[in-house]
Amino acid sequence: MQFIRDIYTAKRAARQPVISFEFFPPKTEEGDRALLEKHIPSLLQTKPDYCSVTYGAGGSTREKTLMIVDRIQKQHGLTALAHLTCVSHTRDQVAELLEKIRALGCHNILALRGDPPGGGEFVPTPGGFEYSSQLVKSIRERNGFSIGVAGFPEGHVACKEGKFADWQHLKEKVEAGADFVLTQIFFDNTDFFEFRDHVAGKLGVGVPIVPGVIAILSATQIKKFTQLCGARIPAGLAARLDEIGDNDTAAAEFGIEYATKQCEKLLRAGVPGLHFYTLNKANSTVRVLKNLGLA
Repeated sequence: MQFIRDIYTAKRAARQPVISFEFFPPKTEEGDRALLEKHIPSLLQTKPDYCSVTYGAGGSTREKTLMIVDRIQKQHGLTALAHLTCVSHTRDQVAELLEKIRALGCHNILALRGDPPGGGEFVPTPGGFEYSSQLVKSIRERNGFSIGVAGFPEGHVACKEGKFADWQHLKEKVEAGADFVLTQIFFDNTDFFEFRDHVAGKLGVGVPIVPGVIAILSATQIKKFTQLCGARIPAGLAARLDEIGDNDTAAAEFGIEYATKQCEKLLRAGVPGLHFYTLNKANSTVRVLKNLGLA
């Protein structure tokens, strides 16, 4: 499997965007089957460059995360990105887990501080890492991995010092050894451009900064989702979602239209790729890519 840093380098040389998808481990066996046998195969028909698999709070989905990563790589021959967090792990446990990931033939890690189980305030595990930059540094010292980190165009919801302080922390993660940045979702491209210009221009971060995009599936669902992650819903978008209400069919159609327009503007602005938060569904993301001529 390829290093993801090399994928971005090759696509940049070819003047093509890198397309990637994110999945989360389902909670049920039925969900596992739907993801592995239906949604992932449907999405792979668009020929993405890689896929990422999330890691539950406190490592609660660790084994399932690795199972999905393994299936994506061995069954479909597609490079996978395994998420890894600091929560509930000592440094020794992280080292053991990295070797397990390496043994699967996975060479790409998204290094995150992570969310504590049940929410609440993050508390470092004794003998573990306090900051994601420390996790990045530890992974880099072990060699053999390409490392991604998260970026927050509106600032991390838990960073009380504000977005500029959070963006400085991103620079520290890159200096520790990160190869690329995947952002949290946002709905106003102005937020992303301000973030990119500050991080790349003023702070001198030179790695690919990749926007994270989501095609809305449900008005209710996206409102709850953004409350948790701190992403802002612009007034015009909020008004339209209020009009749609609980009509999920209409919400999904509108979500495809909105995400398509958002991606068109991002691509015109020269982003290195698009990272789609699929919510373990295929249809909307596939249609957005078809609209963009990228499927």
